[in-house]
Amino acid sequence: MGLAATNPGADPTSRPSSDRVEDTDVRAPDGVGAVDLPTHCSPPLRAHTDEVEQRLLADPQLLDDIAEAVAGPFHVLFPERVSRNVRAFQAALTDTGVDGFVYFGKKANKAACVVRACAEAGAGVDVASTGELVAALAQGVRGADLMITGPAKSDELLWLAARHRALIAVDAVDELDRVAALGVPARVLLRVLPEGSTSRFGLTRPELEQAVRTIAPNGPITLCGFSFHLSGYDATARAEQAVELVGHCLRARSDGHPADTISIGGGFGVDYLDAVSWARFREALSAKWFHGSAPSGDYYPYHFPTPGAAMLTTVLTHNDLAAVLRENSIRVAVEPGRALLDRAGSSVFRVQGVKTRAAEGNPYDILTVDGTSLSLSEQWFDSEYLPDPVLWPHRPGDTTPTCVGATTCLESDLLSRRRIPLPRRARVGDLLIYPNTAGYQMDSNESPFHELPLPPKVVLRERADRLRWTLDATSR
Repeated sequence: MGLAATNPGADPTSRPSSDRVEDTDVRAPDGVGAVDLPTHCSPPLRAHTDEVEQRLLADPQLLDDIAEAVAGPFHVLFPERVSRNVRAFQAALTDTGVDGFVYFGKKANKAACVVRACAEAGAGVDVASTGELVAALAQGVRGADLMITGPAKSDELLWLAARHRALIAVDAVDELDRVAALGVPARVLLRVLPEGSTSRFGLTRPELEQAVRTIAPNGPITLCGFSFHLSGYDATARAEQAVELVGHCLRARSDGHPADTISIGGGFGVDYLDAVSWARFREALSAKWFHGSAPSGDYYPYHFPTPGAAMLTTVLTHNDLAAVLRENSIRVAVEPGRALLDRAGSSVFRVQGVKTRAAEGNPYDILTVDGTSLSLSEQWFDSEYLPDPVLWPHRPGDTTPTCVGATTCLESDLLSRRRIPLPRRARVGDLLIYPNTAGYQMDSNESPFHELPLPPKVVLRERADRLRWTLDATSR
């Protein structure tokens, strides 16, 4: 694929409906804008951030104190923001009169504080491994509030899930046979392969019919309902697929099964950037903005006008899906990952080196930081994380086109291949704070390459008139 930046179903010029009065944007000093930039530099892409992060960036000492104590790169998490995001999803269900439950997609972040925040807010957790299941239980999530997903689950995972009365999303007929062979009562959903999908996950219609026949009404396996997962961020497609699942539930009920639950999965968009900045980036996107070759893949839709809980509301109100669910006494489960982590964390790297290079005679800087791109990984592969890092501490200076490299011997190991318009020239010892990285960027591809330690997770909480920090349980 060539240079592209996609935003399925979104109007690039609309104002994000998720903007709240307590959320602010990371802003460069006055005078830094698209009109001031040389042609070999990208326009600024300044992220929406939470108020707690703004306080962290404004504190004259706290970031440096943490960096000195950790002695390397680190991730900062704001669990109170996770709680707020959970409550927003719960409110979307309540406001539409729908009986529903929120499960956090744990694969999006391993931090213990995130799971604890979900448990305390009344959410469950979606897990796909024995380790994730045990970690969720350790943070107070009840077994009945666990959703078990993923293909070809291990016998150990299935046994633990059944023992804890978790809801198991069965992905294949032979997996259902293995659940039955456990000899333990189990609660299951059957994962449906949507019509026309080429996904390797889920049950085809003949397999689905076979699975329903296999489960005996009032037997040890309880058919609680059906699930699906769609790629992309199309609210209409989710609503229409949900109606299909309601039909499956009604047919299963006629055979004596309770079938009172559908899961519509995750895939709720996150709004990282304002509409104007994102549209400007997409429309003017140029290979001249990048060090070396430009990324070849599409980008995550970093501006999303109806993100998170607002997207759930859109799903539930499409063709009055909420009324269909209410009239048929169907409970809906949702499994957001990235959306529950929106503005709930950042990644911090220290500058270890500064070089100046030139592109067609135009100078720019290449920074080397004390970490790797594996700790800032965007899951839209062959891409990179686009929101601008914040250069700390704040000092006066001239706008400097800058890309960011990792402390490894790999030419391709760049945190930011795009030349970012930093508000001043970076110095050795400065910190770069990449905002809003809690959703997938921190964890998915981390590796102790070169025997470098993985960046620990720091938990930041508001306490009275100051911010307090501690290491997350996963980093102690």
